[in-house]
Amino acid sequence: MRILVAEDDSDTATRIAECLEGHGHDVTLAVTGPAAFELAVPGVFDVMILDRLLPGTDGLSVMTTLREQGCDTPVLMLTALGGIADRVEGLEAGADDYLVKPFASDELVARVHALGRRPLLGAAETRLQAGDIVLNLMRHQCTRSGRPVLLQPREFELLELLVRNAGRVVTRKMFLEAVWGFRFDPQTNIVQSHLSRLRTKLREGFEHDPIETVRGEGYCLRIEG
Repeated sequence: MRILVAEDDSDTATRIAECLEGHGHDVTLAVTGPAAFELAVPGVFDVMILDRLLPGTDGLSVMTTLREQGCDTPVLMLTALGGIADRVEGLEAGADDYLVKPFASDELVARVHALGRRPLLGAAETRLQAGDIVLNLMRHQCTRSGRPVLLQPREFELLELLVRNAGRVVTRKMFLEAVWGFRFDPQTNIVQSHLSRLRTKLREGFEHDPIETVRGEGYCLRIEG
């Protein structure tokens, strides 16, 4: 895999690079936030590892801006800030995983490999539709009744899971595993907050909210007609 490592501590950066290269990966290093952003924009990396406290522009801001521009490259956030609030903030901002320093090299490699195992779209599957909602999987574009709906990468993934399971309940656990790759419950409202933004965008200009909350179970995309 092609991996961008943004870490300003030279010893840590060297350790990470040597560890990943030892597993056959191609590693590019950046030591500042602006440098990481400039390298990441073209979208040539399979995984990005961002230290939270980068000089110039912090890693959280770099990741947030990349997500706003539609970059969906998996991000592993490194930080010395191990509090729950710090981890929640990073996950809410778009991080796919979070690793607190100091960390074991084996755990770092395992998490990177997990992020890199996202399935690629088959050439034949480029479009999904449920009712008046259409998803272009190649371009990550959404329309409702022909109107464009601008979604952030996480919102698109949530909607894709709902569309694929239209008429069936999608549980919180299913969202956490499919969209964030969690095999555990982080005890945050990360699913609810992202779904709330998604619902607001889908409802704009329409009377019908296509996403139904099924109390005690999860969420369901209801198709009219």
